[in-house]
This record gives sequence, structure tokens and C-alpha cells, in this order.
Amino acid sequence: MLSRWRRRPLTSLLARLPSQCEVCRAWPSQRVCDACVARFAPPAARCEGCALPVPDGVMRCAECLREPPPLDACLAACSYAWPWPQCIAQFKFHGEAGWAGPLATLMRSVPWVEPALERCDLVLPMPVAPARLRERGFNQALELARRLAPAKTDATLLLRTRETPAQRGLSRAERLRNLEGAFAVEPLRAGRLQGGRVVLVDDVMTSGASLFSAAAALRLAGAAHVTGIVFARTDPPR
Repeated sequence: MLSRWRRRPLTSLLARLPSQCEVCRAWPSQRVCDACVARFAPPAARCEGCALPVPDGVMRCAECLREPPPLDACLAACSYAWPWPQCIAQFKFHGEAGWAGPLATLMRSVPWVEPALERCDLVLPMPVAPARLRERGFNQALELARRLAPAKTDATLLLRTRETPAQRGLSRAERLRNLEGAFAVEPLRAGRLQGGRVVLVDDVMTSGASLFSAAAALRLAGAAHVTGIVFARTDPPR
């Protein structure tokens, strides 16, 4: 009996333990309870091009109508507002990779995410700069992608080719210029993209510059359809 207990994977044992909601501290609970999900990640109408909030019945915001982004669709689970910044900070900066599971579950609950994952040929995580990867120990986008579609996730096809200066305080146009040439497709494997449908995954979308730049690189390499899926989207100031 003891030997069988020792052979059971640690992750399966931890999944059976009672937990506490990280937001409201309800016990026992999932990592984020259903009540907090309903309160802090309610369904919302969002622009299909950049995932910013829009009035009901509106498909695209004025900016995306004026200058269509290189994404065919963009989906977000929630706004980047309390309590999600704290949860994402624990995930990214404090080594709590266990957050990937509950965050990915929330992402899957968004309308059109499941169809996008089913129809796509590849799921690509947004790559991080080597210095940040060394600092964090893992790529948070890759952890999310693996939980969304493990069989379709490719961690090495989309590359970050160079470090970029800090984006804070820059306009979207300035951020896009800052990121020119920052992403590329592995040249020896670019054939995998020809005429294919791709899902790009990231944790947070701020201005959209990084996601748009990566999508443009995929388009240049031959991708026919690119969907962005993120956990949280930064809303414009009111």
C-alpha cells in the first residue's frame, strides 16, 4: 500500500487537497471560487480585433476599423483589474506556476475560445526575452498554452529575436515601432505555418503592440489565420 502511494504523481495528490479561494478566502474552494469568477470576470462585449470593451452589438472598435490589426480575432477572459493583477504577479514573478491551470480554465470559458483551439493547427506562446526567462524560470505564456491545448503547443516556432526597451509610457504606435523585428519564425520550420490557422497565447495584453507584432511575423511567414487569446486585457483609462 505504501509503495503504491509513493508512486502516485504529486500533482494528482495536490489536486485532491482542499484549497482556499485566493480572492475572498472562501474554504474549501478552487483557487478562485465561482462567486469571484462571476464577480470579477463577468462576460463582456469586446472588440473582435483587439479585445477592448465595446457596447453591446458592436463588433469592432473605431481604432480597429480605422487600422485593422494583423489578428483575425482577439479574445480575453477579463479586464486587467483587481484582483487579477495580484494573481498574475504571483504567477509570473513569484514562481507560482500552479496559477496556469485556473487561469487557463477561465480563458477556456470565454465564448469562441474552444472553437478557436479546436480549429487551429498550432498554439504558440508569446516568447519572452532570455533575461526575463532566466529571472522567472519559466515562460508564463507557454504554461498557459500547454494547459489550453498541449498537443498543439509549439514552444520553439515563434522566436523573440532581441531585447526591447521598456514599453511603459509609450503610445501604441511607439510600442509598435519599438517592437519592429523583435519576433520571427524559426526559418527551418516556417513551412509548418503555410496556410495554417494559429492561436497566439499570452497572459496580459496592454496596448496590443507585442501581440500585433508577433502576429505580423506569423503572417509574413505564411499563416492564413491568427487568433490571439489572453487572460487579461488592459482597458483604456476612463
